Amino acid sequence: MTTMTTPFTGGCLCGAIRYTVNAPVTALRACHCTHCQKTSGSGSSVNAVVPGAAFTLTNGSPKRYADKADSGRTLFRYFCADCGSPLYAHRENSPERIVVRAGSFDDSSAMKITAHIWTRSARPWSHIDPATEQLPGNPG
Repeated sequence: MTTMTTPFTGGCLCGAIRYTVNAPVTALRACHCTHCQKTSGSGSSVNAVVPGAAFTLTNGSPKRYADKADSGRTLFRYFCADCGSPLYAHRENSPERIVVRAGSFDDSSAMKITAHIWTRSARPWSHIDPATEQLPGNPG
């Protein structure tokens, strides 16, 4: 397992939204649910789950979209209203856990995908490393 040194930073493509995370990131997981496919425009979204208290917006205010996720739960998805970059999400009833889009980090070079979730809806062309944990739906 790889850990990044904290704090670390990230933001959207145009720079209007910036954030800091003051917690170690020990693993990434790729979500293959149909909603992540749509919001990413690809076969999955790759995410780091961090404590909500460790996530701080340092510039800008993202737009929020309330989504009824494949799990049936309401998921708040946050993105830049200017460039459209997806940035982070959290369950309606769980703001203590923030799911940060790994591609929005300034430096994610030390991170590694260790799990794939919602594999039952993965696109046939999506690569899923057989050495990673694979879950057909949401993790427990």
